[in-house]
Amino acid sequence: MREVAVLGIGQTKIEEHWEKSLRELAGEAILAAMHDAGVTKADGLFIGNMMSGAANHQQHLGAYVADWAGLRFSDALHVEAACGSGSAAFRAAVMAVASGSLDVAIAAGVEKMTDSPGGEITAELATAADYDWEASQGLSFVALNALIMRRYMHEYGWKREHFAPFSINAHANGAHNPFARFQEPITEAAYAKAPLIADPINLLDASPMGDGAAAAVLVPAEMLRKVGSGKIIRVEGSAAATDTIAIHHRRDPLWLSAAERSAKQAYDQAKITPSEVDLFETHDAFTIMAALSLEAAGFAERGQGPRLALEGEIRPDGRIPVATRGGLKARGHPVGATGMYQIIEVVQQLRCEAGPTQVEGARIGMTQNIGGSGSNILTHILRAV
Repeated sequence: MREVAVLGIGQTKIEEHWEKSLRELAGEAILAAMHDAGVTKADGLFIGNMMSGAANHQQHLGAYVADWAGLRFSDALHVEAACGSGSAAFRAAVMAVASGSLDVAIAAGVEKMTDSPGGEITAELATAADYDWEASQGLSFVALNALIMRRYMHEYGWKREHFAPFSINAHANGAHNPFARFQEPITEAAYAKAPLIADPINLLDASPMGDGAAAAVLVPAEMLRKVGSGKIIRVEGSAAATDTIAIHHRRDPLWLSAAERSAKQAYDQAKITPSEVDLFETHDAFTIMAALSLEAAGFAERGQGPRLALEGEIRPDGRIPVATRGGLKARGHPVGATGMYQIIEVVQQLRCEAGPTQVEGARIGMTQNIGGSGSNILTHILRAV
């Protein structure tokens, strides 16, 4: 298998893009990535997206986006793994280049959520849950996460306010990211006053939806060594694992087994331990998920994820920085694109392009993208060499 490197990155700002279509958003990010990489064509295109059929009345995104982006005749596929679709597209592109099937592959994620009413989007998001046992009973994703958070608080003695530092950190970092939806810091007082949306989750525990696209160009690392391109951002680990789609079928609903498994596989591939990771982009769709991911990936003891946040260890100058460009909470969560935004933000850190939220000396970055309520989790590790 060949070593794979990220040559170029591109993204759009996350907001309500009323004036742009789904293909325009995707094309903007793809062309930006190609420009950054200095390439004019690609052998393959992998598009991560969850809900274009319902929200935008458009499927067949491989051909749809390839045509618009000037990649007609390229191999092009639509990849879907719920909120993990972006990372699933990236993983597909990594495997295509690593296998030698393609030399230049583009991974992209795109979602346009504001074209449809909020109720319809909530219902569409719930299709990533178990319809028979969860969605058909009226459980939305915020409700499912609220049940997990309530049980977590009961088991480990945490209070709702102990989760505030996750949101505060994300918004403090998002204030320095021009592509983030929210670019203003928040305070503990604001968190305490935020209205509940599904007890114990309040508005500032939850990530906002939006429209956005992000893309990366992947090539064999050896190709860059031959041309002496300088710093190479190499994909050291790419792993995925699944768990039961319904939460109540899991042996332990407070442990992300798929996160643990995919992280272990990625660590083994990269030949590192958690202590060597310089930053970790978690899937903080809800603050409880940030805590559970930190535990499952080996950065905190079981039941102690909030302690890392309370002690300041998740800030850019902390032991394991998370949400360094705002995370899902402040940057926004256009679901099918989120995994690609995470990849781009790690690449920015490894290139030392993260501005005021730059993690000093960052050489190894990790992303974890969650589909469903922990049923499909993808982990990637990148290294600057």
